[in-house]
Amino acid sequence: MMLQIPGVLTPDEAAAMRAALRAADWVDGNVTAGRQSALAKQNRQLPEDSATAREQGGRVLDALGRAPLFVAAALPSKIYPPLFHLYGVGETFGDHIDNAIRFRAGSEFRLRSDLSATLFLNDPDEYDGGELIAEGSPPVKLPAGDLILYPATTVHRVTPVTRGERIASFFWIQSMIRDGAARALLLDLDRSVQELGARAGQDDPAIVRLTGVYHNLLRRWAEL
Repeated sequence: MMLQIPGVLTPDEAAAMRAALRAADWVDGNVTAGRQSALAKQNRQLPEDSATAREQGGRVLDALGRAPLFVAAALPSKIYPPLFHLYGVGETFGDHIDNAIRFRAGSEFRLRSDLSATLFLNDPDEYDGGELIAEGSPPVKLPAGDLILYPATTVHRVTPVTRGERIASFFWIQSMIRDGAARALLLDLDRSVQELGARAGQDDPAIVRLTGVYHNLLRRWAEL
């Protein structure tokens, strides 16, 4: 299942990030590709250790912490430091599946990639092509500042850009809840509790009990 999370960045935040990224030095996107992905990947990427990548990646992480839907849907245990890529005319990323384990070069940081995320940084009318397509889901091309979250187990691709440039951040999440079906149940329960609480009041006894069910299931299933 793909989940759109709107407004992770405001339009002004997305514009400032684009400006910083366009002034940076880009390298071949295959620096983070696995063996199979490298055969399909044609784009550019910021080096992970560049000052711009670290600074803007920190801004993305701050924004994610302020996005309740992201937190509720991903239940993140670890987030890979956000990366940034750029697709110009003719650049694409063919069918691939993300590596199960991601390592950060030069450190002991590693995670299991349960979820993949793309944060769009420029608006759809600025480029043609560049849609994210995951098997079984319609093409995705979102406004600047919106994020798409989807299982890292999904075969997916980015269609060739035919006009302009597509700029985005991408990263992976290790969830506290490894099982995707359990994670989806918790999200449905959380959203239902929030909606019912808005009608009846958070102190309603039934809402209190349902909140307890949510946390007891989270406690039962969570891996920290």
